[in-house]
Amino acid sequence: MAKPSEQEMLEALRNHDTPSITNVVATYPESPLCLGLYNPWTENWYTDQSIRCIYPELGRTVGYAVTCVFGLPDPNYARLSFMDVIDALDQSKKPSILVFQQKFPPDIAGKVGLSGGNMTTAMSAVGCVGAISNGPSRDIDEIRPMKFQYMLSGVSAGHGAMAVHAVNVPVTVAGMDVSPGEIIHMDENGACKFPGDKLEAVLTRVQALQKEEETRIHALQNAKTAAEVRAIFGGHSYAAEEDEKGS
Repeated sequence: MAKPSEQEMLEALRNHDTPSITNVVATYPESPLCLGLYNPWTENWYTDQSIRCIYPELGRTVGYAVTCVFGLPDPNYARLSFMDVIDALDQSKKPSILVFQQKFPPDIAGKVGLSGGNMTTAMSAVGCVGAISNGPSRDIDEIRPMKFQYMLSGVSAGHGAMAVHAVNVPVTVAGMDVSPGEIIHMDENGACKFPGDKLEAVLTRVQALQKEEETRIHALQNAKTAAEVRAIFGGHSYAAEEDEKGS
């Protein structure tokens, strides 16, 4: 059987939820199915509860990270614009996900309805399928039919002058550190990231994990006693546990 293409592997990842992806990336470092790519507590490789999935009905979204930073206009720096963000998305592997860090003063940070219908339409045109940000955006009713996923702190109807401060630099959004080119997997549970060269390894292991968990859940659904549940979580049958006790 021919090895699946990169696009086929990315699409296959959408068959699995984000918590399952975290399980094989780093959550259970002692598990043989876990790659152990990060210390699960000390490294910032998944999002916290400060942002939420805006369109959970869209299901899982997977893509390559493109990053940028937005903030107030700086009179000493006006080199970049949103068109530079579009160029970066256009040059990225597809599909892409924009991770944009908002660096606004605290007194207005919750009022910045940054990315709306026009920006989202432009991003979609160059192969972007979703965006993650530590602040709000707007036009969620207009964007909904586009089937473009957002993870945001919330929504806000307006904004004032703003500017692009950096494109394709490391950013930190909602407790997750992201570099350009990393793979993002997100759903209504949150988002996580892993290196692009680990795509095949993550997919292979999460497929194996799904089979393992399906077997375990089926056994738990048929368990009748605490001893049976304990045995199932121990990785062997209740009958085998009873044999050990009797030996």
